[in-house]
Amino acid sequence: MPGRMYHDSPSLSCEVEPRSRKQQGWAGLQFPVGRIRRYLKKKSQKNIRVGAKAAVYSAAILEYLTAEVLELAGNGRKDLKVKRINPRHLQLAIRGDEELDTLIKATIAGGGVIPYINKSLVNKPGQLTVKVGGKRSQDDEEE
Repeated sequence: MPGRMYHDSPSLSCEVEPRSRKQQGWAGLQFPVGRIRRYLKKKSQKNIRVGAKAAVYSAAILEYLTAEVLELAGNGRKDLKVKRINPRHLQLAIRGDEELDTLIKATIAGGGVIPYINKSLVNKPGQLTVKVGGKRSQDDEEE
């Protein structure tokens, strides 16, 4: 049985007492609040007290940031028409978002680099270019 049975109701029917819920359940979160609280207590200095709301708040922040990164990486995955999110998609998602880029300064293994070409290296219309044969031509004057 999921809970205790008790017979205090006037209709003499057996009702089941609700099962105790975990902290992440009543907070509406998917991240483990109890584990985060244990880690906060374990890593705090001089056994400082950690309130229950601190773990819930930390779990909510971690869950929100994870959902944000996964949403952006999923959009990048969809653009490239692949089925799995790999470290490259995470890297492009984090570096493509200005706020996440300032927040997450870590190196992502297997993420590669962000494509960037300096503006001084890009040919402008009307600028002389050197072809393979060594002859120069105008970009706008093709004929």
